[in-house]
Amino acid sequence: MNAEGRRLNGGESPKADLIAAIPSLRAFAVSICGNSDRADDLVQETLVKAWGSLSSFSEGTNLTAWLFTILRNIYYSEYRKRRREAPDPDGAIAARLVAPESQHAHMDFLDFRDALQKLPLDQREALILVAASGMSYEEAAEICGCAPGTMKSRVNRARNRLAELMSPPAGPAGEARETRRQEALTQD
Repeated sequence: MNAEGRRLNGGESPKADLIAAIPSLRAFAVSICGNSDRADDLVQETLVKAWGSLSSFSEGTNLTAWLFTILRNIYYSEYRKRRREAPDPDGAIAARLVAPESQHAHMDFLDFRDALQKLPLDQREALILVAASGMSYEEAAEICGCAPGTMKSRVNRARNRLAELMSPPAGPAGEARETRRQEALTQD
């Protein structure tokens, strides 16, 4: 899927267009909710809602942006409903349920995922839409309902904060982390 997103046209069926958007929708859903199972549910709900509202979609407009907006609205609606549930933002409870793998790349990915989840939602959302999904600042701004300049600022702050979070901490904690990384590398 290109940066402009998919547009419905007479030659393709709406079903094929929706199916083609699933990988991008899933990646975005995982990035905002941090849980792949929940992300799958969000994508499914998005597709059901989009299919039911296909008659309200204006042909010639950006289908991907429309689907991302639906997904984002579903997420925020459910977020407001679930605010009173016990949160697990740092993944401590979930981490106790899984055996960590010994591969170095997997550890880097987990560090990245944790750092990404620590970003404020508006920055994380902006970074995923622009950097990971390949959308323009204007398209991402339209989805989020803000100015393109605001989107650029959010992406810049997100990149800077992510770099800060990914750098090894100074002191004994950082040294212990690097020692574990080196040990994992020698075991492979």
